Amino acid sequence: MKRGSITDFEFNSHPLSEGIYLITRLIRDDFPEDQVRYELDQLAEKARGLIAEDLDADLQLEQLLELFYHTWGFGGAGGVYNLSDTLWLDKVLKTHQGAPSSLGLILMYIANRLGIPLYPVIFPTQLLIKAEWLDGDSWVINPLNGETLTSHILDVWLKGHLGISAKLTNDDLSDAENSQIIIRLLGSLKGALMQENKPELALRASELALSFDPEDPYEIRDRGLIYAQLECNHIAAKDLNYFVEQCPEDPVTEIIKLQLNNIEQNTVTLH
Repeated sequence: MKRGSITDFEFNSHPLSEGIYLITRLIRDDFPEDQVRYELDQLAEKARGLIAEDLDADLQLEQLLELFYHTWGFGGAGGVYNLSDTLWLDKVLKTHQGAPSSLGLILMYIANRLGIPLYPVIFPTQLLIKAEWLDGDSWVINPLNGETLTSHILDVWLKGHLGISAKLTNDDLSDAENSQIIIRLLGSLKGALMQENKPELALRASELALSFDPEDPYEIRDRGLIYAQLECNHIAAKDLNYFVEQCPEDPVTEIIKLQLNNIEQNTVTLH
């Protein structure tokens, strides 16, 4: 499979972890995939040895959360750190500090190996984890710290993010497809890598995101901004012009026009 090509991979037909391995090795030449697979399997085996198989699933999950967040110390990152280091699985397995998506993936992987069914949810604020076997009720977990999220807390989060008129509905907690999670993860990685001044890696993430929707003007705009950072002005101008044409009413368009003006002036100066 050539770099940047994920069109032949059926993300929704494979385990989420396989999709994440794929996009990570397409972005990073130094990704230690075999080591990550081994470490995840080791964690699953340790958990299997510590959690009794004859317990009800809800009690097994309680023990797994205690083990994962308290005994092993997985959780959100603190202090000074690169955002991308909280997204790469190998870094998170080393530091035990991650973002909701990476921590959620590790937790779901271990739970799945133990036969505990957990599902990812793309909430407007972050990735959540959901269990659904309890009398039709959902048990929603914050993958940053393992805490249970009540309907009230989620409603407050939603209002804080979307406005006071927003109301929590069942659709907000529907299961996410793997491809949706991968697209969100690529967006997070792209933003983090641009912020960390790693435009070559950000461009790889951008190209992978565009594999899902090659004509998305917002993805094309982001790719143009990365090309501008790389001083590939001709390609940058083409991408940014496409965004301006497709989204003339977007508030960001005026800023992009200024960027285009700078690029054109620099290109003229160079010639």
